[in-house]
Amino acid sequence: MVDEFILYDDMQYTKRDWRNRNKIKTSKGSQWLTIPIQVKGKYLQKINQTEVLNNEWREKHWKMLKQNYSKSKYFNNYKEIFEEFYLTNNEEYLSKINYEFIVLICKILGIKTKIKSSKEFTLVDGQTQKLLGICKETNADIYLSGAAAKSYFDEELAKEKNIKVEWMDYSNYEEYKQLFLPFEHGVSVLDLIFNEGPNATKYMKSFKS
Repeated sequence: MVDEFILYDDMQYTKRDWRNRNKIKTSKGSQWLTIPIQVKGKYLQKINQTEVLNNEWREKHWKMLKQNYSKSKYFNNYKEIFEEFYLTNNEEYLSKINYEFIVLICKILGIKTKIKSSKEFTLVDGQTQKLLGICKETNADIYLSGAAAKSYFDEELAKEKNIKVEWMDYSNYEEYKQLFLPFEHGVSVLDLIFNEGPNATKYMKSFKS
């Protein structure tokens, strides 16, 4: 839905968030897949400084995916791709793992959006100022963000800089054929890929906008 996607990982890591975990659908409902990370100090470290505790999670996650999606319609189409991703990669930094995962998913879905890291930009002081600074460096006139940023983002300051702000709406996605009922919205995109395969983009807002 954007021309350029910036991984804003030069900020403080937060616990119990989506940065190191996601949900999958199982016969017993949704279940978390969590990457264990090393927390350093009382105030935590930046996201791009956060290391995984070990690589044992890789085999565990892949095993859970096989157990819960092996009977889905398109699992075998992507089995080798994800098996290689999980079992042959030894990356130790969470942000790089997430980057590689995003790139892989984009390739599968045919998304060719340019992806960069916030470390490639000059970051000024101030939460909103940092983001608007990135917009300026990329010559952006529209800033699209997840709604959680509303709690700290100064939209009036964005107006002064002639940056239009839009908030991503994650609700009311069209239901697709999940393996287990009832339908669960808040799960990983892997669920959509394994169940709908090449038809996955038909259920994504970014391909309808």
